[in-house]
Order: sequence, then C-alpha cells, then structure tokens
Amino acid sequence: MANEEKLVEYLKWTTAELHQAQRQLRELEAAQHEPIAVVSMACRLPGKTRTPDDLWDLVSEGRDAVTGFPDDRAWELPEERPYAELGGFLDDAAGFDAGFFDIGADEAVATEPLQRLMLHLAWEAVERGRIAPHTLRSTLTGVYVGATGHDYATRLETAPDELLPYLGGGTSGSLVSGRIAYALGLEGPAISVDTACSSSLVALHLACQALRRGECRLALAGGGTVMSTPHTFHAFAHQKSLAQDGRCKPFAAAADGMGLGEGVGLVLLERLSDAKRNDHPVLAVIRGSAVNQDGAGYGLAAPNGPSQQHVIRAALADARLTPDQVDAVEAHGTGTPIGDAIEVQALLATYGANRSPDRPLWLGSVKSNTGHTQGAAGTAALIKMVQALRHGTLPPTLHVDRPTPLAAWKKGAVKLLTEAVDWPRREEPRRAGISAFATSGTNAHLILEEPPAPDAAPAEAADVTSSPEPPVAWVLSARTPEALRAQAKALVAHLAATDPAPSPADVAYSLAATRSPLEHRAVLTGTDHAQLLSAARALAAGEDHPDLVRGATGSSAEKTAWHFDGRPSDGVTPESPPWDGSDFHSAFPLFATAFDEARALLGTHLTSPPPADAFTTCFAAHTALARLLLETGARPHTLTGDGVGHIAAAYAAGVLTLDDACRLAAAHAAATAGADGAQPPPPDAYEPVLKQLTFRSPTLALTGTAPADLPVDSPGYWHHHLTSPSATALPDPGTHTLLQMGAPSPERPAVRDLLTALARLHTTGGTVDWTPLVRRTPHPRTLDLPTYPFQATRYWLHDHTTHASV
Repeated sequence: MANEEKLVEYLKWTTAELHQAQRQLRELEAAQHEPIAVVSMACRLPGKTRTPDDLWDLVSEGRDAVTGFPDDRAWELPEERPYAELGGFLDDAAGFDAGFFDIGADEAVATEPLQRLMLHLAWEAVERGRIAPHTLRSTLTGVYVGATGHDYATRLETAPDELLPYLGGGTSGSLVSGRIAYALGLEGPAISVDTACSSSLVALHLACQALRRGECRLALAGGGTVMSTPHTFHAFAHQKSLAQDGRCKPFAAAADGMGLGEGVGLVLLERLSDAKRNDHPVLAVIRGSAVNQDGAGYGLAAPNGPSQQHVIRAALADARLTPDQVDAVEAHGTGTPIGDAIEVQALLATYGANRSPDRPLWLGSVKSNTGHTQGAAGTAALIKMVQALRHGTLPPTLHVDRPTPLAAWKKGAVKLLTEAVDWPRREEPRRAGISAFATSGTNAHLILEEPPAPDAAPAEAADVTSSPEPPVAWVLSARTPEALRAQAKALVAHLAATDPAPSPADVAYSLAATRSPLEHRAVLTGTDHAQLLSAARALAAGEDHPDLVRGATGSSAEKTAWHFDGRPSDGVTPESPPWDGSDFHSAFPLFATAFDEARALLGTHLTSPPPADAFTTCFAAHTALARLLLETGARPHTLTGDGVGHIAAAYAAGVLTLDDACRLAAAHAAATAGADGAQPPPPDAYEPVLKQLTFRSPTLALTGTAPADLPVDSPGYWHHHLTSPSATALPDPGTHTLLQMGAPSPERPAVRDLLTALARLHTTGGTVDWTPLVRRTPHPRTLDLPTYPFQATRYWLHDHTTHASV
C-alpha cells in the first residue's frame, strides 16, 4: 500500500510538472509571436514632408514631390549627363540644431546629414510616444537603423585641421545608430544595417525580433539616405535604370525606370503588452516579418521572384495568418519594368491566388509620390500604411496609365490603387503587407495590422460640484530662449486647431509627464484656456504677463525655507480660521489622500475632540502639503515651524514618521486645550508621549529654538520646544521663505500661490516634478502635443573644404 501511495504521489508530481512545462512552452511560443506596437513615428521626406501627418497629406491628396536638383548642396554636374535633373529631395538637408545635442560647430560640419537628422527624429519619436526623453537614459532601449549612401565626404580633397578629428565618425554608418544611443543615453543594442534599398525594413524586422527576445524594452527603428552628391544618379544612369522624367511609375505600362529620392524615418516600437501596460499610444501593430536572400540568381542586382514569394510566405507564417487575411500590399514598386513584373508575379502567386475577385489585394507604392527614398523606403512605406489605417483610406498610386502588360494579372485577384479606396473598420482587423527588395539581394516583408480596440477607460468619479476648476500649470522648456518662444507659439497654434479643445488639466499633465525639463523654462498658470493661452501668447512674443514665470536654470538659486505656522492666535475667528487645506484638498488628489490619512491617524490618538481641533486639522494639512511638495522633488534649504507646524516640519525633515508625528500633535492639542495661549502647559505634559516616539536623524535641515546641545532627534529638544510658547523658529538670514503655510490671515496660501512659488523655484535653478501637482485624476490622459522646435543652422562640408568636381 505504501508503494502504491508513493506511485500516486509521483504521478501527481509528474502531471503537475508536465502541466507547468506545457504552460511555459505556450508562454514561450506566444512571446515569440507577440505583436509589436508602433507607438510613434517621425520622418523627413520629399515635398517638405516633416511629419507623418504631412506624409498623409501628400499621398491622400495625390501630390507629386519630385522637383529639380537642390541648389544648396553645391552639386557640380558634368556637361553631358544621361539623366533628368529631377528627384525627391529634402528641403533642408543641411539644417541641424547642434547646440541642442551639445555638438560643436566643427563636429557638426564634419557629421553627415543622415546622422544629424536621425538625432532630430529620435527625439521627436520619443516625444510623440508621450515619453519624456530623459526618462529613457540608462534603459534597455534599442536603436536599429538602415543607413545607406554615405557620400558626404567623397568629394573631399583637403579639409581644415579642425574638422579632421570628426570626419571618420561623422561619416560612419555605425554611428548613425550609435550617436542616437549616445545622445539619449540608451543602453539597448545599437545596430546600423546596410542592405541597400531594404535597409530600413530589415532594421524594423531586427528590432521586432529583439523586442520579442527581451533584448530591449523599447526600440527606435527605421532608416534613411541623404544624397550629399549626385553620385547615385550617375551610377544608376549608367545602369540605364532611371526614369527619363525622374518619376517612379509603379506597375504601370509606362514605367521606364525609377526616380531617385531621399529621406529619413524612425518609428518607436514596443511589445504590445508593454505598450498597453505603460499606457503608450498604439498606432498599429506589426504581426510578423521575415528576411531572406536571392542567392545565386540571374545577376547580382536582379530581383528573384521565388525568393520574394518565400519571404512573403515566411512573414505570413511568422504572423500566423493566411494570405486572404491581408487586404493590401505597399509594394517595393520602383517602376523598373522587369522588376515590377517580377514583383507582381510574386504577389499573384502568394496573395492573389485563390482569392475572391470581389475582394482583391490592393496594390500601391509611396515611391510614386516621393521617388525611391532608398534607405528610408521601408519606413516611409510603413508610415504611409499606418496613416492609411488611421484614416480608413488606401491612397492612390500616381503615374499609372494602365497596369503593366508584362505581368499576368488575370492569374489572381490583385488590383492597382489608381484611385483612393475606402478602407473602413470591419469585424476582422485590417492588415497590409509591406515589401522591400534590394540590389544586395536581401528581401524583407512585414505584416501590419490595425491596433486593437482600446480598453475601456476606468470610470472617473463625476464632479457634481459647481465650484470652478482649480488653477493648473503649463510647463514649457527649451535649450534656448528662441526655442522656448517657438514652443509657446507651436502650442498656441496646436490648441487653436484642436476641436474640441482638450481640458487645461490634460494639457498640463501631458506637458509635465511627456517632456524633458531643459534649461530655459516657463510656467503658465490659470484656470481656463483663455488665461493660459493669453500667457502663452505673451511668452511667444517675448512679453511679460502676470500669469507667466520664466527663467533659466543657470541663474543663482535662492536659499528657500518652508515655514509651517501652527500657532494659536487671537485673530482666529469663524470668518478667519486657521488654514485647513480645503482648497488644496479639491485641487490635488495626492494632497487629499495624505490629508485623509493624517486625519485618520490623528483620530486614533485623540481621546476626544479638543477645543484645539482646528489646529489638528491644520496639522494634517501641513503634513499633506509636505508630502505633496516632497513628491515634486522640491527640497528646501531649511524647514521651520511653530506649534504643531514645527511637528509637521519634523515629519517633512524625516525626524518623525507620520504616525509618530500625529501622536505628538494629538498630545500637543490635548496639552494646550483650554489654555489661553499665554500660559505654557505643565512641564511634564509631554513626557509620556515623548517616551513612545522613535526619533530619526533629519534628512533635511530643521531649524528650531532649543539650545545647541539638544539635537532635533532627541526627546529633550521636543520637550523644550513644546513647553516654550514664546519660541519662534525662523530661517537663517538671507533665506527666502518659499512657502509659509497655516498663518491665520486673509492672505493664507491659495493653490495658485503654491504653483507660482514652485514656478519661481523651477525657473531659478531648482527642478520641480510637476506631475503630482497636475495629476487631477487617478488615470490622467496624455495628449499629442507639438514636439521640440529645433533651431536649425546650416552645416555643410562643402562650405568649409576644398573639393573635387564630379
């Protein structure tokens, strides 16, 4: 029987172990295929496209961004050239805010535009992700960048000595990713990829893999190319692969080659489960992706149809989807007749076969708008399709006279997007494939899906009072006064164009929680949009305003004191009671929680409500204010207080726990009950309670009136202080009293007084974390707000060097 029991126990243990192993395998399998959230996007593309919204305007309006050659790059062209002087170009490839990234002028000149623009985009992408960039320092955030076309210094014959230390790194592909990681302090993998035209989509694939494996928690991924010389035009012209009019005509009968372009793009990626938990935006999700190689085909640069089919099927398998579950493909589609025909055949064989004609695969290419942006092509395609999902429309592909006759279109249900097509939400998620193929032979395909429906927002308690909204603070900062004014101008314009207007509290929280504090600062206070926007307009114009405090952290910070006034006074009347914190209780949830906790603890230590109950309420307000202020990161040079206010100061200084401080305040209220304020309590009134307290060394300076031989963390100090009614602790000379709380006068502090006082601190050398002050609900909302207004200066190597003609 004993053996049978052992066998049963063993079988139970084995079964439990098997179930655990199966669960772990399921979790591992799920992690390997977890959708990746596209949290935010940033780009610079032809057609003066500086944001993803600009790109949507470009493609949805069917605009052609191809222009003549740029006139600010000193391109010297041969007299005879076998190509049109047309392409898709960035409008300010030379512009860079070097000072923002602490890069000197010489290093900026020697650094290629791709590296410089990527720094701008990285900051913008993080801010659009509603993340304060400084909070990513020392985190496992990765950078995966496709970087091609490093021709910035290829015409160089000689350069000034001051540029030589920087040219090597400044033109290195490895530093396109490495410089981003350095600038933001990121400690995840930083990898630059060059597979030619598929570089950025390959970088996106690698970033997704790294996120699923836990190599990073967030990832910036994308790529770019900036043509500093016309070399690329020469090279492709000699291969006879450029269109005569400089335009891509994807999958068209009129296609005669590709039109070259340039651009940069970055997206911020995160595992979907993490994005939801962190309350980050989810613009779309990447369900799966794959990369492969053409191998030995018809030629080194020739496309390989079977390899394209294989990579598409591999991406579908990674996404655990079937071809009919994908609605559209944003194709490679460069406009080369043979290349386009091979791509169509691969799409017909994978997506188009066995597909209902009334639900065709829709086919398009952003290259018809921008030209082939090379290292940015895959990211530009991704941003276009994320925007198409958001707007519910598949935009048209330009320059298509009729479908290319080189492809057997009738072999499957694939249809060109020659005009816009509605793409509304339906029961099954909408999805799109994105392709990028390359002269290197490296192919990539990615499956994009609409974001899941957002979780229901937690219900907030309705405010049934008719009292006006408490004041809020809008906090702006920049690295220069000019950029600070530009920040204010952009915010005013953004809010004026937003309908309905967001609440002032939501704007306040978003500014506090999703932007990094920089040197030049301004704080705007008010209760409604009219007040706050008035102050913002004044800031934008460089004018003063009563609701505006501004300054710079380089200025000398004043010594500050927090004084808690808890003395009884003959001036206390029903019309002028001691400060009870009611104004703060309604304005700051953290204060309300701390106040209620202190009141509850006081109740456990008070034997009966004494006549001095108003002052115990005042004490609870003091401790709640102390907790609120400490939560902001503000720290005084000294703390002072009178009566129960001094006990609150001791709590703020770390000398007493909240429970011990409440115990001592209750004893003080009982000892002074019935006294007229002129007579001290009995000398032994505090001995029992002082024996029950645990005193700690102060973490902040506490100024008192006891003799020097009585430290603040000793019972003797507190016996002296509480039995000496005439004792008044004052801050040292030269110390500015930042806050004086609890004085029973009509001038007792109000919410705006607190915000203004902290604004002075924030703009004169201190740094305040404003989120506890502007978090008005348990689940505050963050908003899309203007990103940093970089102040670009021209930096171009040609302006400083001797160069060779092309």
